[in-house]
Amino acid sequence: MTSDLWGIEHATVPSWAGLLAAFNAAGVLAPSDVHVAEALCRLGRDEEPVVALAAALAVRASRMGHVIADLASVAGTVGSEYEGQLAELPWPAPEDWARRLAESPVVSVGEDGPSDRPLRLVGTAVYLDRYWRDEDLVARSVLARAGAPAFPLDEVALAAGLERIFPGAERELQSRAALVALRRRFCVVTGGPGTGKTTVVARVLALLYEQAAASGSPLPLVALAAPTGKAAARMAEAVHNEASKLATSEPVRDGLASLEASTVHRLLGRHPASASRFRHDHDNQLPHDVVAVDETSMMSLPLMARLVDAVRADARLVLLGDHQQLASVEAGAVLADIVGPQVARPSELSGCITVLRENFRFGGPLVALSRAVRDGDTEETLTVLAAGRVANAAPLGGSGPLGSPEEERGAVAWLPIEARSAPADELAPVQALVAHYGGAVLEAAQNGDAEAALSALSRFRLLCAHRDGPDGASTWNMRAEQWLGAFGLGRLEERVWYPGRPLIVAENDYSLGLFNGDVGVVVARRDGGLTAVFSRGTGVVTVSPSRVPGAETAFALTAHRAQGSEFDEVVVILPSPSSRILSRELLYTALTRARRRVLLVGSEAAVRTALEQPIARASGLTGRLWH
Repeated sequence: MTSDLWGIEHATVPSWAGLLAAFNAAGVLAPSDVHVAEALCRLGRDEEPVVALAAALAVRASRMGHVIADLASVAGTVGSEYEGQLAELPWPAPEDWARRLAESPVVSVGEDGPSDRPLRLVGTAVYLDRYWRDEDLVARSVLARAGAPAFPLDEVALAAGLERIFPGAERELQSRAALVALRRRFCVVTGGPGTGKTTVVARVLALLYEQAAASGSPLPLVALAAPTGKAAARMAEAVHNEASKLATSEPVRDGLASLEASTVHRLLGRHPASASRFRHDHDNQLPHDVVAVDETSMMSLPLMARLVDAVRADARLVLLGDHQQLASVEAGAVLADIVGPQVARPSELSGCITVLRENFRFGGPLVALSRAVRDGDTEETLTVLAAGRVANAAPLGGSGPLGSPEEERGAVAWLPIEARSAPADELAPVQALVAHYGGAVLEAAQNGDAEAALSALSRFRLLCAHRDGPDGASTWNMRAEQWLGAFGLGRLEERVWYPGRPLIVAENDYSLGLFNGDVGVVVARRDGGLTAVFSRGTGVVTVSPSRVPGAETAFALTAHRAQGSEFDEVVVILPSPSSRILSRELLYTALTRARRRVLLVGSEAAVRTALEQPIARASGLTGRLWH
């Protein structure tokens, strides 16, 4: 008996073992990639090494967020911690590789190939077959909805409603987006933070309610959803706030105010017999007439496939989000693929997509900075940052961290240092912000004032690229606790629970009504105990701290975890330029979480590296949708 590199015994060494071992040693393949590929090839009785390599690369692709591994380009795009070894690896010639895959019993060839094989080859793209089926489902559903006949509307009531609900020339693009959502079965409203995406949805729903009232029909059944509990709560809050201001009838406003939002997972419903299936699917579709999903950029390809499968063909599906933000941590970049090259290629699909551009939330340098980062304009980015450069130990000015109440929204400050190696005195501006905002959270929590503690917590956050390591959120949470030890609670970093500890939920718990991404804070009770509190609409949910599912400290969050949130002031901690996850989208997402001001802590080299590394997720969805 012999053993492979990972301790699995075989009667004989498989013919693929040497090839996979070489790619594993070079850092291209992880052991998990190899194990899955070995299992697939054993089950399919295929001993061909290049088939096993393609299978391992397809598994790796999904692990890295891609949907496909393209045989024609994978050799130049995989990257590695040992880049010098890549050229020496025995990469197969793409044409021969594709030919051998097409002959394999574990590979289905083409879009019409059999559905009982684990891999699929379309051109030179290799899929895990389940991802190909999800991509096919999303593409067919989107194109069918985009090409469906328009909904009949009361045009007189519609014209009057649009003029009343979207007054002023500055709302013209929002009005156009609303008209698309009203007429079509599929609509995408995309744009940066503060461009009014949820405003459009609230006004669309108001117009739909008015249409129903004009025709004497029942009000449409509406579902509001988002990928995380935090994003869902913010969506509901935004719709309720907009409802109170709309120039419409009281029943319409009441109808909007009664809407709640849920996570997409909760909307689809847990399947009692399977953790990977939902109660609502093609055979048991959602009853809703309108399904609106916010923060769609965070949705993976499999989740989007489950959603479109569950929405009735005669219902409206409205997707909201910023297609230039970070994509899902799982496979796919569905919103970016759907938006695709729509500006350049007019079609039925392009008519369903509106890109909002005017920012109503913040102005000033932050608008210029976010646009420059979004566009990858390195010199403009550095010019804006240089104007806000602060001395290492200098305070940020004004009466408190945010300056005077009249300070323009959208201020930018830059501390051009590498935070992981900076002496303590160089981080004085960051420490001052943590003391100001974190101190307010601790003070309110010690006084048992849940609403004040939650309000203070919502105003500020440290945002990191990594979860762990010297640049990670875990390190910065500990550092914040050390800085806040002066508030009379001792060494916070050594305590599990203390009044003022901010929490983020890491797992869904339907019995408690807490969901992944929900943020709360521990506060003192009158009896001397502690409770964890979370915002819910206009109220507060309380739960024992020990019952908070997967509770993590949340003075600092990763940029991924902060998606769907916004804060008055944000400190963005960039990692060193060598970070493999530093990207343009990560920097853009982190910066645009700020409502009033952002302090960027990072070297010029880190900024340049981020701008030069846009995320490019490999998939076939854009090609399917845009031909």
